[in-house]
Amino acid sequence: MIEEIRIRDLGVITDATLSLAPGFTVVTGETGAGKTMVITALGLLLGARSDAGAVRIGAKSALAEAVVRLPRSSAAVVRAEEAGAELEEYDGAAELMLARTVNADGRSRAHVGGRTAPVGVLAEVGEHLVAVHGQSDQLRLRSTAAQREALDKYAGSRLAAVLEAYRRDFRRWKAAGEELAELRSQARERLREAEYLSASLEEIDAVDPQPGEDDALKAEALRLGNVEELRTASVAAHQALVGGDFAEGADATSLIESARRQLESAGENDPALAASAERLAEVGYILADVATELASYGSSLDAEGPERLAEVENRRGELAGLVRKFAPDVNGVIAWRDESRARLLELGNDDSRIEALEAELQELSAALTERAAELTKLRREAAEDLSSRVSAELAALAMPDAALVIELTEAADLGPYGADDIAFLLAPHPGAPPRPLGKGASGGELSRVMLAIEVVLAEVDPVPTFVFDEVDSGVGGKAAVEIGRRLAMLARHVQVIVVTHLPQVAAYANQHIRVIKKSSAAEDGQGVTASDVIVLDQDAKIRELARMLAGQEDSDSAQAHARELLDAAAELHSSAKSGSRKAKR
Repeated sequence: MIEEIRIRDLGVITDATLSLAPGFTVVTGETGAGKTMVITALGLLLGARSDAGAVRIGAKSALAEAVVRLPRSSAAVVRAEEAGAELEEYDGAAELMLARTVNADGRSRAHVGGRTAPVGVLAEVGEHLVAVHGQSDQLRLRSTAAQREALDKYAGSRLAAVLEAYRRDFRRWKAAGEELAELRSQARERLREAEYLSASLEEIDAVDPQPGEDDALKAEALRLGNVEELRTASVAAHQALVGGDFAEGADATSLIESARRQLESAGENDPALAASAERLAEVGYILADVATELASYGSSLDAEGPERLAEVENRRGELAGLVRKFAPDVNGVIAWRDESRARLLELGNDDSRIEALEAELQELSAALTERAAELTKLRREAAEDLSSRVSAELAALAMPDAALVIELTEAADLGPYGADDIAFLLAPHPGAPPRPLGKGASGGELSRVMLAIEVVLAEVDPVPTFVFDEVDSGVGGKAAVEIGRRLAMLARHVQVIVVTHLPQVAAYANQHIRVIKKSSAAEDGQGVTASDVIVLDQDAKIRELARMLAGQEDSDSAQAHARELLDAAAELHSSAKSGSRKAKR
């Protein structure tokens, strides 16, 4: 619900803060006092188009702010967080601040949760917050999708279960149909792809590359290309270690052994020399191993001749051909081969896959047709009941000849929600052709139609806050009383804010806000008009109702009549509370 609205320099309102409560809040005031600025401010906060003419004369900009308290799981909260909004959380609820500034040149700026956001985000958040029914075309149920959703929620859990099963089958049916269409439309391309993959795999399998083989062959080719240099180095190193027939001077192994014996003989007198002797013994072992390895290495060079180098270069050429065609290296070629083999297997199963998809589509189509027929049946039953209840509400709202007609027509194709095209239509009187909501009805009549619908739908499809702008336009007397009663009934489920001229409506409000117009003279001699907003206590409410009844708030008879209206409203509120307590028991 909306906890607070602040308006600054909007229309005739200079600076006003409205602290709102749950239930039914009414906004009254003399003509021209600026009551509709409350609706204008809400419109700005819901993403409505900005108008520089709404900025108070002489001001640089106008501001509308609202503090909204919502359940943490609310769709509005989720969308606000996606836009980067910062939220205050307490008692399991989230507090969200919305703001809109309109400059005198018409430019505007929006803020959601303290963060700058596109105006479109305000509209997306507001869609889940407030439903405005005014003298314009702001209809919550304007779109066919919203009307279908409202009817489905009214139909209850049975339809919801069937619809869930239908939508699950519809998603499978659509996916299978798209896959089948792709298989059929791309049959030639898939055949060419299969032929290419088959030939490529034969070429790769003929070479049979091994992981890391290209690097290993490169290293071997480098070694074989430098055999003489490697042989010379290994032989010289071997002679230096172990000596030989052509070695000059002592070899490393002999020198190390001589040093070890010297230290070992003296080691009996000093453990430090004994430890060094042991270490030199280890060095000797290492030199002997290295010498053995060098001898083996030299023998291997003798065994590998030019024939092996030719084999290596030929193998590298084969691998290079694969790398040029398929991947950056041999490991990539192997990965491509494995992926392509799986893809070829998939392409080879096209015929069987097409048969399976055709069978699945036939089965799903039959199930969808059956469930769509069940949806249509349930919707017709719900539509008949809903239109009957709304039409009865219209009769009590001074539209006795009007009727809500919910039209279900068969769609050309199955859709994600069945085979029904749904339209909410209004028949203003018997014999008149039903027309879409918003056409063929005055602003006041349209507001009453929406009130009737919302009263019936409130228990199954509410938004947190409803706003009605002069819903009582063109009515009075008993009809006005019924409008007040129904607004009070709606307010049992949601927050309701109403701008009204009728005391019969205002009497049913839980909270009464008055907009007061003040005029003063400026220095240039021109008159200046501004408005203030106040919340009325019980005595002030009686005086305001008396003013609305007779234009004389101090009239005893008018105040007596006002008390009668308040007493009648109190009986309705009392009976509602009593019924609620009985229900809890």
